[in-house]
Amino acid sequence: MSGNLGQSSLHRKRRSRDPMAAYDSLPAPLRSWLSEAALPWSPASARRIWAKSLAKGLSPEEALATLAHAEVRTLARDKVAIRC
Repeated sequence: MSGNLGQSSLHRKRRSRDPMAAYDSLPAPLRSWLSEAALPWSPASARRIWAKSLAKGLSPEEALATLAHAEVRTLARDKVAIRC
């Protein structure tokens, strides 16, 4: 695998629109979280989890915690050992 995606066995997906424009349209707290995320999240998937969390009445901080939990679950599925 090349680029900045790292050593991961997780499936990569093609993008249908400009990823930077999609990233720039995200709320500031979500952009900040994505900048420090362990995985290369797509703006669409991060926005989907963010919106669902807020629709359930969660605060922005709780929505970010939901994203972190989703990331932990995804990392647990990864077959490649991630080394620091």
